[in-house]
Amino acid sequence: MTSRTLRHYDAIGLLTPAHTGADGRRRYGDTELARLQHILVLRELDVPLETIAAIVDGDDPATTAARLRDHHEALLARRDRLTTLAATVARTLTRLEKGLPMTATDMFDGFDHARYEPEARARWGDDAVESSNAQWASLGEGGRAAHLAEHREIAAALGRLAAEGAQGADARVQALVQRHRAWVSTFWTPDAQAYRELARMYVEDARFRATYAAHGEGTAELLRAGIEAAVAE
Repeated sequence: MTSRTLRHYDAIGLLTPAHTGADGRRRYGDTELARLQHILVLRELDVPLETIAAIVDGDDPATTAARLRDHHEALLARRDRLTTLAATVARTLTRLEKGLPMTATDMFDGFDHARYEPEARARWGDDAVESSNAQWASLGEGGRAAHLAEHREIAAALGRLAAEGAQGADARVQALVQRHRAWVSTFWTPDAQAYRELARMYVEDARFRATYAAHGEGTAELLRAGIEAAVAE
């Protein structure tokens, strides 16, 4: 943790020191240090600063403790996932070197969305996350692979249209938006406002924007424009 980061957190109101000395040095008490620990945990989980602020600003100690328990579980899950992922890569290397086949389960063991769960719980609530997790588990290996493949196809098609300079209201974009909304609705059926907010997140959140940018610059922006055109009708 650098002094520059602490100054930035102070400037945006995320972490204010207990007091500032005459020499300009910031002083932090136990309360501030506990808040900083919570912030750092959430940063390790890749939660955006604006979302972190909404989480750590809660005044109810019981709610804060419950959230920290969720974060702790997520960190343990990440540790286990990375251990599994490392083993998956090692198996892949061995099988590639020896010319041995691999099943889909072997190839994708360790890849999941657990890292985003604390943020999802804060944004959409526990019920939505529990329902989504149960639905994901119920798809089975084949269903999960098909679900991921559908998203890749949608994103790739949007990338090609973005390269052509297509607009959100384009019928081809709207057809892909319909597929995307059906894809999302496998786990959660958003109303118009929620779907619009999801589209905004695809562009404003660097993690999601990068996922779409892998299919070409402007892909996330075109999806957002398409969704906004669709829900405006």
